[in-house]
Amino acid sequence: MFSRRDMLAVSAAGAIVTANAAHAASFGNPDQPPQGAINAKAPGNLRDPGPQSEALGKQFPSAQFPPATDIGGMPMDWASFNNAPKRVQNGGWARQVTVEDFAISKEISGVNMRLTAGGIRELHWHQAAEWAIMTYGSCRVTVLDAAGQPYVADVNEGDLWYFPAGAPHSLQGIGSDGCEFVICFDDGHANEFNTLLVSDWFAHTPPEILAKNFGVPAETFAKIPLQNLWIFQGTVPGDLLADRAAVSKNVAAAPYPFVFPLGSSRPNKESRTGNIRVADSTNFNVARTVAAALVTVRPGGIREMHWHPNADEWQYYIKGKARMTVFDTGPNAMTMDFNAGDIGYVRKNLGHYVENVGDTDLQFVGVFRAPRYEEISLSNWLTHTPPALVAQHLNIDEATIAKWPDNAPGLMPKS
Repeated sequence: MFSRRDMLAVSAAGAIVTANAAHAASFGNPDQPPQGAINAKAPGNLRDPGPQSEALGKQFPSAQFPPATDIGGMPMDWASFNNAPKRVQNGGWARQVTVEDFAISKEISGVNMRLTAGGIRELHWHQAAEWAIMTYGSCRVTVLDAAGQPYVADVNEGDLWYFPAGAPHSLQGIGSDGCEFVICFDDGHANEFNTLLVSDWFAHTPPEILAKNFGVPAETFAKIPLQNLWIFQGTVPGDLLADRAAVSKNVAAAPYPFVFPLGSSRPNKESRTGNIRVADSTNFNVARTVAAALVTVRPGGIREMHWHPNADEWQYYIKGKARMTVFDTGPNAMTMDFNAGDIGYVRKNLGHYVENVGDTDLQFVGVFRAPRYEEISLSNWLTHTPPALVAQHLNIDEATIAKWPDNAPGLMPKS
């Protein structure tokens, strides 16, 4: 049995605990128990005496000591081509990150490929659609659409291509030093090392069937390669117009281009903080399953707080240094660091921002398994909600809310 005095003592102690908890949950450090290095008081609290890679740890300061606003646990949203094994051939190489390597990335898998001048990614096709951005040099692409209409084009740095699932195509490095590019497939399980190759099909078809199919003697195929070529060294192709003429053969050309000059296109949003360029089915007609945004952020600027309502975002960091926080229900919030060659991933509808934490421009491309690019800006939503309602939610006066950007700027400068 508790006496009245005992009950009063317990109530008083509870009030003190509640008051202390309310005091500890403060601006920039909202959670109980409090999180972040700012809370470390004991000697040696922040030391890490165990075995470690100092060089690797320095690349991820936000993982070493997350901001005090991070909370909970979320799936890892970082991967990288930098530590993905390369498959090297005479003529180029490739490396990939699929859902088997990067569990969160269920909608998109990625490939980083290099082709020498004249290097050929052999004639092939995929069970998934292929989207790509050229990050270095130039490449000649060929493709045949479902109506039997051919297309040949040269793709340069900053340009895209898109091939629908099942569309047969080839890639070849041109110029003085070939090319490098990043491919995205609209399926996280798609595997660059397991594609449908024309050399494989020839080698595994009886010669008499090849003879009947092509209307020539079986001996014609006596010297075909018995193992697939995948990537091999060829001669640098000649004039583009000559190649286009050679493939026409009394058929119409494909009605829409399979390439798009994203890097040199007019920005959808631009300010002194950077720019955003978008390519989707509204301006890149053939890209029916993949949309993309190429984002450039000046030092100190941020890609504003937003989310994407129609698809997950697969990110490839082209240059610079970034820090991204992703917010989910729970609440859960996780901050990670990204460098050139890294991959980020944000699930559909999860809030996030990307900050340029380097001293040079940050550039990355966001890729979405969707026909259209869609985003919702946090500031745009709040400035198009009755101010009194927002003020009551956030305990911020209406005059201050009136100063917030109301045009979904996309990028915000260093404050």
